Amino acid sequence: MTQKIYIYDTTLRDGTQGEEISFSVEDKVKIAHHLDDFGVDYIEGGWPGSNPKDMEFFEKMKTVRLKNARLAAFGSTCKASSTPDKDENVNQLLKAGTPAVTIFGKSWDLHVTEALGTTAERNLQIIAETVRYLKANGKEVIYDAEHFFDGYKSNPEYALRTVKAAEDGGADFIVLCDTNGGSLPYEVEEILNAAKSVVKARLGIHAHNDSELAVANSIAAVRIGAVHIQGTINGFGERCGNANLCSILPNLQLKMNLPVLPAAKLKGLTELSRFVSEVANLQPRKSLPYVGQSAFAHKGGVHVSAVMKLARTYEHIEPEVVGNTRRVLISDLSGKSNVLYKAEQLGIEIQGNNGKATKIVNELKSLESQGYVFEDADASLEILIRKDSGEVETPFELEALHIIIEKNDNSALARTQAVIKLRVGDKIEHTAAEGNGPVNALDNALRKALLQFYPQLAETKLTDYKVRVVDAGEGTSAKVRVLIETSDGENDWSTVGVSENIIEASWKALVDSVVYKMMKDNDKKSNKERKLEVAK
Repeated sequence: MTQKIYIYDTTLRDGTQGEEISFSVEDKVKIAHHLDDFGVDYIEGGWPGSNPKDMEFFEKMKTVRLKNARLAAFGSTCKASSTPDKDENVNQLLKAGTPAVTIFGKSWDLHVTEALGTTAERNLQIIAETVRYLKANGKEVIYDAEHFFDGYKSNPEYALRTVKAAEDGGADFIVLCDTNGGSLPYEVEEILNAAKSVVKARLGIHAHNDSELAVANSIAAVRIGAVHIQGTINGFGERCGNANLCSILPNLQLKMNLPVLPAAKLKGLTELSRFVSEVANLQPRKSLPYVGQSAFAHKGGVHVSAVMKLARTYEHIEPEVVGNTRRVLISDLSGKSNVLYKAEQLGIEIQGNNGKATKIVNELKSLESQGYVFEDADASLEILIRKDSGEVETPFELEALHIIIEKNDNSALARTQAVIKLRVGDKIEHTAAEGNGPVNALDNALRKALLQFYPQLAETKLTDYKVRVVDAGEGTSAKVRVLIETSDGENDWSTVGVSENIIEASWKALVDSVVYKMMKDNDKKSNKERKLEVAK
């Protein structure tokens, strides 16, 4: 029978020590619910003795019934000058009311003498006494052997005595920590084997990523017999982060055939990764293995041609297994295969029409040479393909555009007004609007001019605006690339414009954004009409 692997998530505690990451109590409760639904075995909620926010979280969680996970409070062994029953931090762990408690103790003699300021023997006593006290109070105890690998390299005999002390106290799991993240996989295997020869308790691994090896070290530990794996979602954590559970889980399940989760749950991995990033108010890293937006993205024409025939030629797993999707990117490296794949995704029939596909490829490469990038501007790409296929036309024409910026003195805010003249069919619309800067004024004027013709534009709003200099060597006369993200509350889309003039580049991206909205609304209307015809 395969040994069960226990997954211990410390996103809510160790993960929050990473730069730019801060969760409110409400955030932590939301993430805990997601982690529980996903199916992890343990959720480390925080350190109740270190701050009021973590204790508030544990108080809220007392009314929450978790379906799959056991909640753990985190803390340290008692102070060398105290005993567990009189140590405030230890007793805060009991007040947290969690079924499991995780405590860390010193494994490295350097830390014992320099950081704790006590003796080697006293350190062994407080490890065993603290574990024993928590066990006597009905807690499942997970002992984190802090700095174990560095401690073993410095003084192997003493490091092993510390984990033996934890076992003597009754620890349910003993977790070996690569706290500084400097160990290599073969070292992890050798040292974990040494620990196995001394203790019979179930062993675990807690790895940091300072050498870009946290995932590899965690996998190495499992190979040697570790059954308890600690990590965080997306690898969040102090310095270079913790072991990334979003990589560890599929590696264990799909590559090592260790069933850590039901297959249906693993399909939620990408959604979980992006949810945690969203709550942390961080842009998801595209390059993350398995769950990143680029994990199954194909750009080179040769690659795409092969993937269209047989996906596993350039994919190590099916993206759907972890809830991700295949993407084909369009760039100056693209071939006809990229365009054909994208057209098929969009429902545009150009298969077999090599002349049309070649024309689109050539136009794309020409635009890319001018500074356009379509990888993050799918809406502009779809418009281009549909225009070249004769499926869409811009429903309005620009007759004139004026931007007026007024500033009276250094203290006054500049006032910006956009005046535009559009031809819509056989009508001319001449309008003006103010805004917070020229792009906002331009956006407001364009909507104002078109609303009477296309009232659905009232649903849309610009959600992001990015400018990138294309050829920095040209200084202020350089081309700029503008990326605009728009939402109508139901869908989001991105468009791009390039010009030496930032206003013109912005105008191009804004026009594409409006055209895309109209195009999609027309698609919906056509689909609805087709359904009515079928019903008749």
